[in-house]
Amino acid sequence: MTSSPAMDAAATLIAELVGHGVRDIVVSPGSRSQALALAAVRAADDGHLRVHVRIDERVAGFTALGIARETRMPAAVVCTSGTAVGNLLPAVMEAFHSGVPMLLLTADRPPELRGVGANQATLQEGLFRPWVRDALDAPVPGEGDWAGLAERAVAASMGAREVESGLRGVAGPVHLNLPTREPLSGDLPSIEPVRGEVPSGLKEEPFELDRSRRTVVIAGADAGPDAEEIAHAGGWPLIAEIVSGARFGRQVVHGYRRLLAREDLGGRIERVVVLGHPTLSREVAALLARQDVEIVAVRHGGEELNLNHRTRGVDAVAVAPGAAARDWLGEWMRASAAEVVDLSEHAPDPEALASADFAARREAVKAELDAVRRPLDRELLVDAVWRATWPHDRLVFGSSRLVRVADQVLGGKKVPVHANRGLAGIDGTIATATGVAISSQAAGAPGITRVLLGDLAFLHDVGALLLPPDETEPRLQVIVGNDGGGTIFDALEVASSARPGDLDRAFYTPHTVRLEHLALAYGWEYQRVTTRTALDQALTSPRGGRQIIEVPLAR
Repeated sequence: MTSSPAMDAAATLIAELVGHGVRDIVVSPGSRSQALALAAVRAADDGHLRVHVRIDERVAGFTALGIARETRMPAAVVCTSGTAVGNLLPAVMEAFHSGVPMLLLTADRPPELRGVGANQATLQEGLFRPWVRDALDAPVPGEGDWAGLAERAVAASMGAREVESGLRGVAGPVHLNLPTREPLSGDLPSIEPVRGEVPSGLKEEPFELDRSRRTVVIAGADAGPDAEEIAHAGGWPLIAEIVSGARFGRQVVHGYRRLLAREDLGGRIERVVVLGHPTLSREVAALLARQDVEIVAVRHGGEELNLNHRTRGVDAVAVAPGAAARDWLGEWMRASAAEVVDLSEHAPDPEALASADFAARREAVKAELDAVRRPLDRELLVDAVWRATWPHDRLVFGSSRLVRVADQVLGGKKVPVHANRGLAGIDGTIATATGVAISSQAAGAPGITRVLLGDLAFLHDVGALLLPPDETEPRLQVIVGNDGGGTIFDALEVASSARPGDLDRAFYTPHTVRLEHLALAYGWEYQRVTTRTALDQALTSPRGGRQIIEVPLAR
């Protein structure tokens, strides 16, 4: 076998990606992308990066998204030409709106085979342009050089260079369309990473917040600990969505929906500081649309947050020196204390259990048995998962009814949380969680990744259950709240306007899928639990690396 321009170019590109900080590549097999795949595998064999193989490009895209969510460094996804490229679009759109770095390495036909009816050739150049930080149709190897593409792509994905698409300084996906001519592979040259600089985003000086205004901090998806730090520094109430990764600390507001609706609290807000992307409540959306409130939003994702059309977008915020408005914070904290939801079981009554009075002892035993046999509902389900998860774990929420229940009832806890809330789509949840697990457990790190989702979100991403037998099995618990359909629509306008039969057929979409059969087919451990005690045991005593826990729920 001899060398080929395609193989040489692929080796150069992979070596430079490694040199600029890329440590994960997700590969979907294909003919036109064979040089890229072989170069990536060689780099992995030499210990320069990790390669993850997925046969479904949509799964591959969301796996790369999950890896990048956890590491905050771009993961690359490699695929062949044609419909393979189109299957990346959902993950690309989510990455754009969530501000997640990602590299799309799509193999393509050379220019003379485009637009002439050639097999597996379509319009790939610029396909993702509305949703990427940068897009480049590379030259054909032998006519041009792929050297330097990696540096450009990584910098753009990290928000470290000026680009035409998207916000300055914000991370996001980048598309490199890579045409090649035959021979598509050949002798593989050595992969010697050229060490380069790992870029960081372009940022302006922080916008300084004075303490003179009645302020609340809102933490949406992906806000992270920064939101808690700002609230603490300013002495302001913290309204943190459950997907924010900021629901912890002494200033977290419980029952924020009801408190925002109160005139004596929500009605008196003068300024809102927003981090992340808030999506879970209409009350927050209404607040951010008010014309009488100053809104300062830290830039995040591909679009400016500007629901009132006068929001100030900034790169970062800082709190000016001075005394905090303790009365304002105190009002919120007193109201918050009254909104705390306690879902814990009552402690056993040891005196009654040991009583010589038969009736008293019988009632005490009955109370204990009732607690053990208590059936699960949505509130108890989200509470059990929250209590079982700790800072060394990861929790991923699907866009299902359960995430809204969790947002309403769960208290504060410093837990790393992920959710695809850029577009709040139902797709790719298991694949995203797998990417999170792969990254968070790298190099032997402890912890379990738990993903909590509904049955339709689970079924939408069944293909992500397939993992190659030669890859390290992640510790991953997929907890499925199964109410037999899309009950999230019960809370929307359609539930009161549609005929029951139409609601079931077009929205509720009932099903009779046996999840245990899917688990068996894909090689996952499976448990079906119906009580809180059984769920607690399943969550804290995992029987295998990959586990599906099904929790039947009433509509």
